[in-house]
Amino acid sequence: MTPSWRKPAGALLIVGLILFWAVLVASFSGSIGQLHPLLQALVYVFTGIIWIAPLKPLLRWMETGRWRA
Repeated sequence: MTPSWRKPAGALLIVGLILFWAVLVASFSGSIGQLHPLLQALVYVFTGIIWIAPLKPLLRWMETGRWRA
């Protein structure tokens, strides 16, 4: 079998997604920093988990070449 180009491309997309999300969340750090510390923790926990949502279709595409099941 020949290696698929989708896996390296998908890995780069994942790194790009992480970079984009980190910059986006960091751009709101001034506003988030003014919140109560417990609320800050909730915001950062939520934003730390939500970026995972687009990974399932991306990983499926990397394996099968399709975006949907």
